[in-house]
Amino acid sequence: MRRVAVTGLGLVSSQGTDAQAVFEAWCQGIGGIGLHDIGEAPHTLRIPYALCREFDAAPVLGRTRLTTMDRVSQLGTVAAQSAWGDAGLADLPAEVRDDVAVHWGTGGGGTHTTERSYRDLFLKGRSRISPLSVVLGMLNASASHIALQLGLGGECLTYSVACASSSVAIGEAFRRIRAGELTLAVAGGSEAAMPYGAAKAWESLQVLAPASVEGPPQCRPFSANRQGLVLGEGAAALVLEDWDHAKARGARIYAEIAGYGGSCDHSHLTAPDAQGQLRALRKALRDADVQPHQIDHVNAHGTATREGDPVEVQALLGLLADHAPEVSVSATKSLHGHLLGAAGAIEALATVLMLHRHCLPPTLNLDPLHLACPGLNHVRRPDTSSRRLRVALSNSVGF
Repeated sequence: MRRVAVTGLGLVSSQGTDAQAVFEAWCQGIGGIGLHDIGEAPHTLRIPYALCREFDAAPVLGRTRLTTMDRVSQLGTVAAQSAWGDAGLADLPAEVRDDVAVHWGTGGGGTHTTERSYRDLFLKGRSRISPLSVVLGMLNASASHIALQLGLGGECLTYSVACASSSVAIGEAFRRIRAGELTLAVAGGSEAAMPYGAAKAWESLQVLAPASVEGPPQCRPFSANRQGLVLGEGAAALVLEDWDHAKARGARIYAEIAGYGGSCDHSHLTAPDAQGQLRALRKALRDADVQPHQIDHVNAHGTATREGDPVEVQALLGLLADHAPEVSVSATKSLHGHLLGAAGAIEALATVLMLHRHCLPPTLNLDPLHLACPGLNHVRRPDTSSRRLRVALSNSVGF
């Protein structure tokens, strides 16, 4: 089996589009969450949110093309373009690009287009909506626009597995390359700012952090003061490449993907299950031929929900056992919010940069630690001297 390298990184987040600069901010404990009104007046909902407020895709994609793209595709295509350039592949010949794949994840796809169509029909009383509504709103639109932008002719696949979507996209691309079916792939995910209808649906689940808390809006994974999800938008892309191919062309290698595992807990529509998560974690380690005592760091899913955090702690303790006190754990959602289908990709990107730069971002707002979340070595302060960091695990969970 072939080794798989990560040779390019691209990011669009509430803190900017420079992956290295944003990661530097995370390492200093600087997050990108604020209070924002979701929707269009008079239908708005004020919630803590990580919004890409200054994002403008026009300089990369051109204003005319933006009319054919939902915001989720704009975010994803800009991130993928950035990762492609970061990997040094701008001059890759067209005949080689015909074998490069796109593996992309999203939970909602073009939700803005769908809601706009409903508003036009039912609120504004229009008899027709844009003929582009179908192609803008399709779940596979982001992957298709990435292939169009980069001229990639390989398989173009979309994964929708709730908040694990982009982790699965990266994992499946990794498997294809390791098996020798691909040499290069662009993998990741995107999720756009939530429209009003979707935000109200999440509010009905009673899992969102409220806007009425004292002080600045915060996401608090594993904390006794956690109050729920802080959602966000953005995109992250990784260029995955056959290790020998990357070496032969002199590419910079950020990290190696060594293994991947997935599972279904088949227990409940929304409530998490520790044994289901543990099966996926153990599969990933077996796939990588890594023992629990070899893990140095875990980037946790860390949703800051009442049920989710304790169950993830149970799963991680079941995996790490006696080695748990030696493994540092961070939850980067406290910095960038929960990007739903794109969460796994932004957390994978963060984990890659942790290994590459030997820096561990902290879990913000952690103290006091919840009594149901003991036993893990949480990163409470920025750690910029993690020289022993060699093996890291990124964990994703979805409904």
